[in-house]
Amino acid sequence: MAALPTIIPIFPLPNLVLFPGLSVPLHIFEPRYREMIAEVADAHGMIGMMLLKGDWQADYQGFPDIFEIGCAGKIGGLVKLADGRYNLVLEGVGEFRIVREIRDRSYRQAEVAWCPVRRDALDCDAETMDGLREMLFSYLGDAAQEAWRTIVEQRGLRGADLINFLCFHLDITPIEKQTLLEARADRVDCLLDVLTFKLEERKHGPAGTSGGPDTVQ
Repeated sequence: MAALPTIIPIFPLPNLVLFPGLSVPLHIFEPRYREMIAEVADAHGMIGMMLLKGDWQADYQGFPDIFEIGCAGKIGGLVKLADGRYNLVLEGVGEFRIVREIRDRSYRQAEVAWCPVRRDALDCDAETMDGLREMLFSYLGDAAQEAWRTIVEQRGLRGADLINFLCFHLDITPIEKQTLLEARADRVDCLLDVLTFKLEERKHGPAGTSGGPDTVQ
């Protein structure tokens, strides 16, 4: 990705994993992140979204641990409110890996190495599409059938657009979404693995025990 900055601000959150091609609305109210938006909006407009890890609550006002790989987004639809807060839409651009953090401002910055996934790496053949559709139908039920008609048959989402859309919107844990982001070129296989696991978890229970009646010994 030519012309992308090598140093970008980092915006860590506990429950959001951004994917390329997806947009998310953000409400910016903390003073340090207001400063971040004010500075970056007049520059390259790029923000690196990162997932917090571990016991982040204990050091939230400082520098809690974050994962190494994130997805950067470009600021769009920026509105500054009268009290200094911001509303904006962040449009996912591409994956990156943190090389080193830079802590010379109130908000976090990092030197990053861009590691975007080639779009053709997320292409799905007919067999994979069929398997993905059936898994989604099994996992989400009737709602998935209508959603599939809307996003695949009507909107025509395919390949990277479809896979990243599903990874972002599926009702799975942030850690599972982080795993999908980090899978990069293997994201299709990882998505199928996650769906397989969720179906097995539903069948047997989170502890791996059957949800049926107790077995008499």
